[in-house]
Amino acid sequence: MIRYLTHTAIDKEKWDNCIDQSFNSLPYAYSWYLDIAHKSWDALIEDDYERVMPLTTSKKWGLSYWYQPFFVQQLGVFSKGILNAEIVAAFLSQIPKSIKYVDIKLNSLNQLNEHHKGAKWHKNHLLDLIYPYDKLKTNYNTNTKRNLKKAGKSDLSLMKNIRPEDVVKLFRENRGATLEKWADAHYQTLNRLMYAAIHKGMGTAYGVYTSTNELCAAAYFIKTRDRLIFLFSGTNNLAKETAAMTFLLDGVIAEYAKRQMVLDFEGSDDENLARFYKGFGSSEVHYPGICFSRMGTVLNFLYELYKKSNRKKYH
Repeated sequence: MIRYLTHTAIDKEKWDNCIDQSFNSLPYAYSWYLDIAHKSWDALIEDDYERVMPLTTSKKWGLSYWYQPFFVQQLGVFSKGILNAEIVAAFLSQIPKSIKYVDIKLNSLNQLNEHHKGAKWHKNHLLDLIYPYDKLKTNYNTNTKRNLKKAGKSDLSLMKNIRPEDVVKLFRENRGATLEKWADAHYQTLNRLMYAAIHKGMGTAYGVYTSTNELCAAAYFIKTRDRLIFLFSGTNNLAKETAAMTFLLDGVIAEYAKRQMVLDFEGSDDENLARFYKGFGSSEVHYPGICFSRMGTVLNFLYELYKKSNRKKYH
């Protein structure tokens, strides 16, 4: 039996035990991660936490909607046992009727029926790290190898365990300065997530420094039992000139080579980023998203106008 529970009714210990034992476990689904990324999350839960599905809902104009929070790539159904398209459909059929708009991303092991309402597919890239570094490096493409040579001539150094706020600062002063959609609250949430993961022994920040000790590229990773997730990064113009991010990722790959883990690049639907990740020999995988509305015609029209105005403002 699948039941809907509000946030205060969820047994966090049983919840995290389910995520721990799920064959499709992801760090985004742990209660501590959700509490930071979207503190008012609710859930659909089957029996005694055999399968679970977080509901990251909010309200706008008095209407409840379900959306993907910042810094959460995939959610969906997590299961200790068998999981197929029929089970995923059963969970989706139990979405409370009070939720009027849905735009969420499930995980790559959530199968959907071929013609599921509102289904769309997103790209991710994974690199199997079980092989020795020398073998992994032979699978880099020509451009990645060329960038590594450029980095080698730039007198760069890679440092582990830098401060998470230094990663955020580098992003905020460069790429972040062009993104109106990012508010102070988003950066605060990111900092809290990174420090919480470090406290749990799951997070590490890396930085690339120039010969004059200037931080030019930085990245933050979250590690689980079988996955290393490239959660967030920042670069400046020097990083582009010296291929510092290629240098950083190559260093991380060298560190984790010969482990039964995958490097999860966390994307991307952006073709340029996808090309960059493929350059390290990663494989493209897909995960489903669902978007549909239960609002009436007038509200749908107003909502589409709202989305268009935001797209013009933020892009």
